[in-house]
Amino acid sequence: MSDRIYVSTRKGLFTLERSATGWAVRNAAFLGDAVTLALHDPRDGALYAALNLGHFGVKLRKSTDDGKSWDECGVPEYDPLPDDAPAEAKEQAPSLQQIWALEAGGAGEPGRLWAGTIPGGLFVSDDGGASWALNRPLWDRPERDAWFGGGYDHPGIHSICVDPRDSRKLSVGVSCGGAWRTEDAGESWALRSDGMWAAYMPPEKKDAPEIQDPHRIVQCAASPDVFWAQHHNGVFRSTDGMASWHEVTAIEPSGFGFAVAVHPAEPTTAWFVPGVKDECRIPVDGRFVVARTRDGGESFELLREGLPQTHAYDLVFRHALDVDAGGDRLAMGSTTGNLWISEDQGDAWTLVNAHLPPVYAVRFAP
Repeated sequence: MSDRIYVSTRKGLFTLERSATGWAVRNAAFLGDAVTLALHDPRDGALYAALNLGHFGVKLRKSTDDGKSWDECGVPEYDPLPDDAPAEAKEQAPSLQQIWALEAGGAGEPGRLWAGTIPGGLFVSDDGGASWALNRPLWDRPERDAWFGGGYDHPGIHSICVDPRDSRKLSVGVSCGGAWRTEDAGESWALRSDGMWAAYMPPEKKDAPEIQDPHRIVQCAASPDVFWAQHHNGVFRSTDGMASWHEVTAIEPSGFGFAVAVHPAEPTTAWFVPGVKDECRIPVDGRFVVARTRDGGESFELLREGLPQTHAYDLVFRHALDVDAGGDRLAMGSTTGNLWISEDQGDAWTLVNAHLPPVYAVRFAP
């Protein structure tokens, strides 16, 4: 089990460690700044933190000494328009608003990082974040003209899954732009949203693959052809490498949510945090629960032990639920600054901190 968690929040990055006396904050960095994501690179131990500093822009920091000191990296940049471009075109030109996904490349790709951004660009770095290049084959797909924002004004790439068998195979999730897959390291892309449907679209367009809104997509490490997606209006599962999806209808008390985690060794086991859509975005009936399936979505258990069951209004963002490499320990953070840990696959939860800033993401160290 991993004994370290990186908690990205609206007011800083917090590192929690487990000792004989329990979980405690060991380090706090970037206090007062919004940290949207953190990544501990399992290949070289480097720690990355993505920040959103408002008027000062999006920043990326890197630490090679476990967070004791930080250096500034490059950030993804969109090409500026020519000086003689119309003023209206310049106003609408894409610019980096947030790093919404950050993943390490394969074991044989030292220095390679992938970043998903708002407004919907996928970037790659081959020098540990010093420089970045936009993946033009995905950006230039004609289907991108149909993409649109979900909770944000612009579409965004929030999920990046690097296939553990072959790092040239990459799967991404876009809100709202569907699921995409490449098998040649991004030189070409295929739209892989068949089977998803969108309740927010007119009936004649609800099955259109290029406008689907998967809130989060995860891949099973031991069975990489199995994917789970928490969609805006339901839960979907794929067992054929995203060639097709089928809807999971047994989940209660709601199919709406943002977060999903899949057991690293058991592709039929996954966890979700149901809520009320769209405007409310709170637990159903004020009871905070985690839904777990062990049979591929045929049935679900509602896990409540240690979670508040009256007047609970915690929202769990899409990156704020994680399972460690062993598959037994889970971490979950909420918009009210609560952080829970489960040591038994979600059967029981312990509140380890109730005073953090709103939590954007939690991630176990490898």
